[in-house]
Amino acid sequence: MPITTCVFDAYGTLFDVTAAARQAAEDGTFPQLQDRWMQLAGHWRQKQLQYTWLRAITDAHADFWDVTQDGLDWALEATGLDGDAALRQRLLDLYWELQAYPEVPAMLRSLKAAGLNTAILSNGSPDMLNGAVQSAGIGDVLDDVLSVESVGIFKPDARVYDLVGQRFGCAKDEVLFVSSNGWDAGCATGYGFLTTWVNRAGEPVDRLPWRPAHILNDLTTIPTIAGV
Repeated sequence: MPITTCVFDAYGTLFDVTAAARQAAEDGTFPQLQDRWMQLAGHWRQKQLQYTWLRAITDAHADFWDVTQDGLDWALEATGLDGDAALRQRLLDLYWELQAYPEVPAMLRSLKAAGLNTAILSNGSPDMLNGAVQSAGIGDVLDDVLSVESVGIFKPDARVYDLVGQRFGCAKDEVLFVSSNGWDAGCATGYGFLTTWVNRAGEPVDRLPWRPAHILNDLTTIPTIAGV
């Protein structure tokens, strides 16, 4: 069936999760971050994801903001930057204002101009996601922002992917699902979506029972994949 609905993961897909650490390093207030921000950003994202998986399989759900703070605290300690309350707060404040990747606004406008449904489907809490959407200025090209908080479990649980059909009344094979997480795109393939993995870092494909249908370096050609 033709694609009617394009759904995007948020963090790392539409929004640059390294932006908070990079901006904090660039503003000159925290010189100790200058040569460690990339390491910090990597640890922060890795632990943020790991904690969502562990909470999902142990039935210990928490708001994604709590998970984000836990991940940051681990990353700060791992990089020898713990103990600086001002740095921690600055990084957390910046996470609510993450920058969208440069190609995102035009790509979403193209999808909307073609009459497709567009949405975010994310582990993020509603407040976090709304903050990022507003900061990036893309609210007018999204039909909805779907959060796992409505089902109380993180991806890749099928109940999260169910939210798309419940919201838009579409069949699974009408959905193009896009994520920067290989495991997310792979699991969404198993669920029944047409998937695209945005592999900006050039990582290997995850060894899962399912593979993303498409692998891209950025989001520029998403409208073509959607049939626009």
